[in-house]
Amino acid sequence: MNPQIRPRNRRPISSSRCSSAVIDVVGYSKLLVNEQIELLQELKQIVRSTESFGRRKQGVTHPGADGDGCAGFSSSPEEPVRCALEISKALQIIRASRADGSSQRSS
Repeated sequence: MNPQIRPRNRRPISSSRCSSAVIDVVGYSKLLVNEQIELLQELKQIVRSTESFGRRKQGVTHPGADGDGCAGFSSSPEEPVRCALEISKALQIIRASRADGSSQRSS
């Protein structure tokens, strides 16, 4: 270690694992700005409503302005998978309800 550079905090560094769920919205950059904002708000609401997100112990970064995001979990490596499955199920329900609504309007 360079003698001129000394750490201020001499406490031992503890290590811990963190698993994460990464979100990428395909085609996000091709959307209009108002569509991007609406999509991000909806996605954030979906992520926050998952049970896995509610149980997380680690800091979380929501989907950002570029359509990417990450949720960190320190409880177990399975938790991000559970969260991804919950998000996927919620998106399927939303798509199905929108499809039903558009088919009813065209009748």
